[in-house]
Amino acid sequence: MDIFLRLRLSSMMFLQYFVWGMWYVTMGTFMMAHLKAGAVDVGSAYATFSIGAIISPFFVGLVADRFFPSQRVLGVLHIAGAIVLFFVGKVTELSMFWWLILLYTLLYTPTISLANSISFRQMENPGKQFPAVRVLGTIGWIVSGLLIGYLELDSSALIFHIAAIASVLLGVLSFMLPHTPPNRTNQASWKSLLGLDALVLFKNRAFLLFFILSILICIPLTFYYNFANPFLNDIGVSNAAGKMTLGQASEALFMLLIPFLFVKLGVKRMLTLALICWILRYVFFAFGDADNTMWMLLVGIALHGACYDFFFVTGQIYTENVAGGQIKNAAQGLITFATYGIGMFLGSYISGYLTERYVIVGDNHTTYNWESVWLIPAYISVALLVLLVLFFNDKKKRQQSYE
Repeated sequence: MDIFLRLRLSSMMFLQYFVWGMWYVTMGTFMMAHLKAGAVDVGSAYATFSIGAIISPFFVGLVADRFFPSQRVLGVLHIAGAIVLFFVGKVTELSMFWWLILLYTLLYTPTISLANSISFRQMENPGKQFPAVRVLGTIGWIVSGLLIGYLELDSSALIFHIAAIASVLLGVLSFMLPHTPPNRTNQASWKSLLGLDALVLFKNRAFLLFFILSILICIPLTFYYNFANPFLNDIGVSNAAGKMTLGQASEALFMLLIPFLFVKLGVKRMLTLALICWILRYVFFAFGDADNTMWMLLVGIALHGACYDFFFVTGQIYTENVAGGQIKNAAQGLITFATYGIGMFLGSYISGYLTERYVIVGDNHTTYNWESVWLIPAYISVALLVLLVLFFNDKKKRQQSYE
């Protein structure tokens, strides 16, 4: 690949995930500090991202891919998103904050697919070339967390303003990306975009159980996304956002281990290992503190890579193998819609509601019984592990290839 092209695509990925990480990780902390938000309010705000994830396939597949060059759509969406982010940081009313975050996520979520599509269209061998470009996205997320931690911005409105500046830069850069015209030869219907063509896979009991587990595991996942940063700040962990980048670093590391472990262990054992890591992570959060058992919190954060990769990436490979033939894309669309759409939407509200049950209101400070809060996703993960061990029986116990 031409070095100038690689530089542009890598910069795009870096800024794409820098923008996301800059506001997403600590939004709950900001809401609790400045908007007097409760746990339900935080969960509701995070649920807007799932609404965007549900709608974005329609926008990308039925509008952007058919009528407009992808790089121009990417640029317009990021510049418009930057304007919204600027006003998000100025809001003082909780209801207005929610509507602006919803508007922003509707603008941002389509850009994830667009950035990937632009990259793939410029590559002769995406399987080998894309990871080297995509890893800059992970680095961008890590840099945003380190910046927040170093400047102590966890509860500051500057997280939105810095994200807005980066979004403007990305919008301008987008117009300098290679021309990516509408893909009129691959026009999908709304049914295929939602993966409905793959519903035939539900005849496979193992896949049906995996599909259900994929939705339910999003409940423990949203506990981490929505409340890990408020929790760490509340119990006095310094540089909480910076320490949370251990999760992204471990995600990159465990991603490298999947090709070897997948062949050696097979689907069921990989998913079992993932759920064990979920349980350990939340047990460590429940009983760790900022003093004598800080190591438990750090290990819990570092386990994020194993939790996410071993379940979701393994699940994507499993889905690919089960689907086969002409419904591979539909099957992946079905799993994505179920997890990032339905699962994360339900999980955001459920985690917010359950966390709010353990609120402790003081004279000058509102906190939570965090031990009880973190044991909830631990118990849910235990239940999912039992379901997996007892009822998941994939006929292909050992996959012979990593695709």
